[in-house]
Amino acid sequence: MPMIRLTAPAGALTEQGRLSIQRDLAAVLLRWEGAPDTAFFRAQAWSYLVELPEDAQITAEDDAPRFLVEVTVPQGALSERRKAGLVEEATKTVLAAADLEPDDALRVWVLVHEQPEGTWGAGGSVIRYADLVALAKGQRADA
Repeated sequence: MPMIRLTAPAGALTEQGRLSIQRDLAAVLLRWEGAPDTAFFRAQAWSYLVELPEDAQITAEDDAPRFLVEVTVPQGALSERRKAGLVEEATKTVLAAADLEPDDALRVWVLVHEQPEGTWGAGGSVIRYADLVALAKGQRADA
């Protein structure tokens, strides 16, 4: 079950970007993870927006806003190609939500955290990657 979290300075996103960024990033993650586009899988793609107070984030050089996208997926869910696509599309999605240009891409960092097998639990049970693959196959057949 994937999770995505964007940490951004308050006010760094446009009004429309703030309204849509969580669902947009969740959709990006599901697409690159290869999950079926079903209500069940969309409901399991948790998306967080953490807005930092003014002046809570700077660099040693300037105080232009920076964005941190953290993605947590089961280990094995993303091939290297899928990770690269996820990083690229998540970056573009954040840039659009903040009304920034492609030249600002280094202001967006994407960290992919792979949760080791047997360390992810939901509904009171440990969830294994093979369980998710089987569930996805069943969801595709029903979709």
